[in-house]
Amino acid sequence: QVQLVESGGGLVQAGGSLRLSCTASGRTVSSYSMGWFRQAPGKDREFVAAIRRNSGNTYYADSVKGRFTISRERETVNIQREKIFLQMNDLKPDDTAVYYCTGGTTYPPRKDWGQGTQATVSS
Repeated sequence: QVQLVESGGGLVQAGGSLRLSCTASGRTVSSYSMGWFRQAPGKDREFVAAIRRNSGNTYYADSVKGRFTISRERETVNIQREKIFLQMNDLKPDDTAVYYCTGGTTYPPRKDWGQGTQATVSS
């Protein structure tokens, strides 16, 4: 199992930007693809973005394509830890949600989940 801890949420006006971070740690982190999901109030949890383990290929939900970018950085000293980022630009009120970092061997990954970080976009 991989431990996931998100940070970087907050309140921003429409058109603004936020950068979410996720620290992933664990023995199997090197075998994981990573992703982001979100859940808005009263709605089901939905996929946002994912990045493959080996190729680094990325995949986005249509609603965020062109505005959000997922990336990952491996630590050189501790190979059992890495960071995953979600750069969110041109934010809209509909992007308001709790954002969850995920990891796993499927694509998009759903096995392990972080505790979530709130992002709120005001109009």
